[in-house]
Amino acid sequence: MAQQILMLPGDGIGPEVTKQAEKILAWLSENSDTVFEVSEALIGGAAYDAYGTPWPEETAAACRKADAILLGAVGGPKWESLDISVRPERGLLAVRKELGLFANLRPAMVFDELADASTLKREVVAGLDIMIVRELTGGIYFGEPKGIENLPDGTQKGYNTLVYTTPEIERIARVAFDLAAKRDGRVCSVDKANVLVSTELWRNTVERIQRDEFPKIELSHMYVDNAAMQLVRNPKQFDVMVTTNMFGDILSDCAAMLTGSLGMLPSASLGAADSDVCNALYEPVHGSAPDIAGQDKANPIATILSLAMMLRYSFGMAVEADALEAAIRAVLVQGLRTGDIMQEGASLIGTEAMGNAVLDALVEAYALAKAA
Repeated sequence: MAQQILMLPGDGIGPEVTKQAEKILAWLSENSDTVFEVSEALIGGAAYDAYGTPWPEETAAACRKADAILLGAVGGPKWESLDISVRPERGLLAVRKELGLFANLRPAMVFDELADASTLKREVVAGLDIMIVRELTGGIYFGEPKGIENLPDGTQKGYNTLVYTTPEIERIARVAFDLAAKRDGRVCSVDKANVLVSTELWRNTVERIQRDEFPKIELSHMYVDNAAMQLVRNPKQFDVMVTTNMFGDILSDCAAMLTGSLGMLPSASLGAADSDVCNALYEPVHGSAPDIAGQDKANPIATILSLAMMLRYSFGMAVEADALEAAIRAVLVQGLRTGDIMQEGASLIGTEAMGNAVLDALVEAYALAKAA
């Protein structure tokens, strides 16, 4: 049976980078044991322009039917003056919430060939391989009440609510511990339990899940301010980090710069395995980059790595995922670079050329993997 892949190109550079992943899916359909049928829908600003909403029902229905979703990017200055309820980012929040995609996996891995592209010293980032697990459907982004209130003295008060329940914390903790069991066996839970009561509950709950269900996994705790400092001081001390929605949003972007560019970071947003709707959305961490949209300058590697995560987590295609990651490494060894990761002595290429180079390298990498 063919796997149904829904592309949500979105805004800015989204259509350019998802196009490169679509080429790889087409090649895999012809050369692997799995056939991928790809369809497309609108989200974000593009959806607002067409439907007057960043999350049209047509897109919601298509998402529910898909086996996996690959998203490009949403947002841009064109829509910044809109009411917050219909800004492009509301579409992204809606797809996560409606499909129950509560676990955001953001790996930060430094390819040896790009260790010098980081703003940190090579010895600090070389060999880096950490996984940030961000809770995605709770916390301050979704908590109620929230709003802006007019006060009697003529001033205003803005407020958001940071709220978590034990089931929300339990399920994200289990994801982190499961991942750690397949890696180096260490989880660092990041909170602000010294001042935020809701994250005191977070810490206590994570401790209980580790004690009762994952006693062989090493658990540590770190306040978020210290975690941010440690990410740029000694990032290789971490294996798996698990944290709240807002803290994960910030820390994962901090970790992105360890790798040299946001254009190198993929992500997966996963829901419950027994869900009756699509439980996996994959997207690059970078934004819509409207300043370079349509100029063939965007780095598609984060999107292609997101596709590799899709192959691994949604379809159990570890051989194909490994081959795709090996293809990216081979292209970097060849010295091919987009502008965001350009280095002295390398060859500058565009989005389309990078996608083609990865596809060419995949042909050889997959043949080697199949022969092994």
